[in-house]
Amino acid sequence: MSQEQSIETRLALIEARLSRIESKLALPKVIAAESAIAKATPAIKAENPPPLHSTSTEESRNSSITTLLGWSGAAALVMAAVYLIRLALDSGWLTPERQIGLAIAGGFTLIGTGLALRHANRQYASLLPAGGIVTLFLAVYGAHMFYGLISPQMATAGVMIVAALSLWLCRVFASELYALFAVAGSYAAPFLIENVLVDVTDLAIYFSAWSVIFSIYAVWTGRRLVYLLALYFALIGFDVIQRDTMHEEWIAALVFQTLQFAIFSVAAAAFSIRRNEPMTREVAIAHLPALLIFYFLQYALLAAHLPGYAPWIALATAGVVALLYFISQNLMRQPLPGGHFLLSAYVALVLFHAGYLESVPDEWTPWVAFVLVPAVAWFSVARTSGQGLGWPVWLGVGIIAIVNYMRIVSDVGTSEIPGGDALPILYALECYAAYWFVQRRHTLQNLYIPLLYAGHICAMAAAVHLLDDRLSTSLAWGMLATGCLGFAIHRRDRILGQSSLLIFAASAGKVLIYDLHQSAPLMRIGILLVLGLSLYAGGWLYQRMLSSREET
Repeated sequence: MSQEQSIETRLALIEARLSRIESKLALPKVIAAESAIAKATPAIKAENPPPLHSTSTEESRNSSITTLLGWSGAAALVMAAVYLIRLALDSGWLTPERQIGLAIAGGFTLIGTGLALRHANRQYASLLPAGGIVTLFLAVYGAHMFYGLISPQMATAGVMIVAALSLWLCRVFASELYALFAVAGSYAAPFLIENVLVDVTDLAIYFSAWSVIFSIYAVWTGRRLVYLLALYFALIGFDVIQRDTMHEEWIAALVFQTLQFAIFSVAAAAFSIRRNEPMTREVAIAHLPALLIFYFLQYALLAAHLPGYAPWIALATAGVVALLYFISQNLMRQPLPGGHFLLSAYVALVLFHAGYLESVPDEWTPWVAFVLVPAVAWFSVARTSGQGLGWPVWLGVGIIAIVNYMRIVSDVGTSEIPGGDALPILYALECYAAYWFVQRRHTLQNLYIPLLYAGHICAMAAAVHLLDDRLSTSLAWGMLATGCLGFAIHRRDRILGQSSLLIFAASAGKVLIYDLHQSAPLMRIGILLVLGLSLYAGGWLYQRMLSSREET
């Protein structure tokens, strides 16, 4: 007997034994009842399906309600304190010392109450310590600004203590609101505390110390927002104070800006490496305005005092950003899309502003644009591994190319350009070469037709600028159109052949609108003869192109 037959025999014996037991215990009725209930249950579930989305909506609504109630309760407590203070002031009991003492006691009471309630609901309980931190900051600044109860040094020490307490609460409650309070409260000290930072060096040391503290804290706790907020406050706050009261101390300001750039650049790279969290594109966009603020603040300072070194220092900062990016990429061994975007955007800004606008003389800009486009294209093709230059770099190169192309086509200031007569022809040839190159790359299919027509327009403009009379210009346009058609037939390039119709149409329009007007009779005959022959030759070549296309 096989193993399968043995198993079937055993199962049959077990079923027979169960049937005898059920008959003695009268289980069929119970089983039948259970079966009926089981059949009815799915029907009930089908009739009343569980509200899948209503649960999350209700939870969200309840969370909003509880948050509103929490803030309303805190506001009510603040209003009660205000009325109490007003009553105490009217009665003459609440002296300035008692006001500050009650404010400090109230702040610590809110913090202690929130800490006691955090195990029940940490997010809801965090509202009370947030109010406590604000109260403590106001108490410190009020004691110094309005009542003169504490010296500038004591007020600065108090700000530091409250900021450190706020950072600790940020970690305890996992809320970045405390980080915002700590950054805003600490960087506001030079604005609110008088005679504490008497010169630009003290101010630079104070801001830089907080920058290092916030950067270390951000890397330690895994919160990018902390050092990012500190970066904005440090750059903008220092610049406002330095411009208003210490504008002559430009060397210290330059050192401070460079130091902030180094601190926060290292912090951004260290955060990604230490936490193994590559910067996303969204996070990079949040960093970009701060990087732009640094660049323009430093460049304005350099342009005013060291104009000859400004472009080179700007290029050096771009090199530092590139170095940190490649170090992070090599250590993390994974793509860094956000870092690549940030690098390409900053490099594009530096090259366009410092490298092109500020460094290249106006008479040489067309030549720079003529060389820059193929150089960038060659670099992109030669870089076979890793990411390319990024669209911000190509955007900057494109703007430079388009501006100079329009200058050459319209013949604006070309007499001042060395070798300016050759540029229209060279630009046209470059457009044709770019058309041939782009046509063979599937990722750039939307560009090859505009490049082709740009080459035609530039070639026609070259004939207008270089030739002396209307007849020779019309002859050059006709030769260009027929030459494009002939080459299109040879290369079996339908797009090139169709584009020649633009040149034929422009030639006909030029003759009818411009050339025949006030021309001598012999000149009119010659122009019409050239136009007729070119149009007839073009039609014959176009027919050949269509027939060859049908054969293929």
